[in-house]
Amino acid sequence: MFINNVIQVLLIEDEEYDVIRVMNTVKPFRDKINVSNIVSDGNAALELIRKNKSAFDVVVMDFHLAGGVMGEELIQKIKEIDSSIQIIVITKMTINISDFDFANKLMRAGAFWYCTKYPGDIEDYIYQPTDFVLSIFNAYEKCRLEKERLKSNQKLIKNIEDHLLQKIIIGESPTIKKLKDEITKYARSDVNILISGASGTGKELVAYNIHYNSERKFENFVPINCGSLPHDLIESELFGYEKGAFTGADKKKSGLFEIAHNGTVFLDEITELPLSAQVKLLRVIQEGELEKIGRTEKIKVNIRIIAATNKNIEEEVKTKRFREDLYYRLNVIFIEVPDLKFRKGDIPILLEHFILQYSNKMGKEAPTLMPDALEVFINYTWPGNVRELKNVVQRLLFSGEIEIRAELAKLSLGAFYNNKIGGPLSGIEAVFEDNILPLSQMERMIREKYLIYVRQHSESDTDAARKLGLAPSNYYRMAKELGLK
Repeated sequence: MFINNVIQVLLIEDEEYDVIRVMNTVKPFRDKINVSNIVSDGNAALELIRKNKSAFDVVVMDFHLAGGVMGEELIQKIKEIDSSIQIIVITKMTINISDFDFANKLMRAGAFWYCTKYPGDIEDYIYQPTDFVLSIFNAYEKCRLEKERLKSNQKLIKNIEDHLLQKIIIGESPTIKKLKDEITKYARSDVNILISGASGTGKELVAYNIHYNSERKFENFVPINCGSLPHDLIESELFGYEKGAFTGADKKKSGLFEIAHNGTVFLDEITELPLSAQVKLLRVIQEGELEKIGRTEKIKVNIRIIAATNKNIEEEVKTKRFREDLYYRLNVIFIEVPDLKFRKGDIPILLEHFILQYSNKMGKEAPTLMPDALEVFINYTWPGNVRELKNVVQRLLFSGEIEIRAELAKLSLGAFYNNKIGGPLSGIEAVFEDNILPLSQMERMIREKYLIYVRQHSESDTDAARKLGLAPSNYYRMAKELGLK
């Protein structure tokens, strides 16, 4: 064993004779073991540890002290202050070293090791001095590893907090406050969740916040858009395959469920999953195991599933397009994410947030949102919800204006603006007035609005892709490029 640093020891002992015996035992190792403080009661020890956090690696304590806090209670209180400190208990009790009941009580309280002080035949040293000294070295190693683990966890927690700041749910309306409360409450559980909401409302954002506020936050969060996976590849993507399982399988592939082991899987557009894959998903939920293509043995997985849909899933069940047993397995907890048009009070807050966020990213001064422009945005119906609002803000910033007025607000909403506020569409001049946009920007705007329009008049992304004459994967890629996914 190689120790680079001097081990800092706190000794808690109320009898001077036993203090001397401990000091004599560690004296030959004084270049590696330093008894830096000696106190005679538990309260004094606790106060010393509180005032000098991280000053001690190992505590050597008598089990029975003259007064105050002692025994298992003292062990627990020390660990509450600093969980990395390792505690060695010495006792004058006449006990058998195989007294498992006593040992278990100490271990449960948080002790690292224990020994008897003396059976009477050793006067100047702790009984079994070699074991005692080795226990101090071993305790120090565990303390060092525990501190490294805590440091790593603190870094992970900091990273998670930074991620959550980027994924914050914006809004102060009653429906959003209720949603935030539900996220906090359901993150503490480990049951499956079904999220319902229109496209662009932020269902993945809700799932993200649930995962990173849960006990699984240090594990993988794997989002899967079921509508973007080609039907003939869904099972291999979700469950993986073994080398040689089929022609072209020249190497083993881990499925997304396997990658998410111990973490959370977010299944967006769950109703797009074909029935064959639904059967396998049901087995994953019921048995905690998956069937990998080309493998006879099942693979055990421990995952939490959060599913989401923008369709009426009960109707899908009635029409036999979605398995009823799978629906009940997923719908343990139900969360509904409201449309933006039903929480208009959040629109000014969202606009301000995204204007500041994207201005900082673009290195620009944030423009001023004028009252007439704000009125335009509040009266708009936002068919693309928060996702559309984010795109509109980015479009506004590209204009370079330092004040956003009603004309610019209408222009940023595109060719469908008049229809969405109930007015007639009276020609391109009524919408764009004298503003001439580059063709590429106009094409992008029209494509974006048209994809939203088609999706609103389709049963699913797959149906929308069919109407547009696109493969589902190409539709998904196009929607993602336009910021609609």
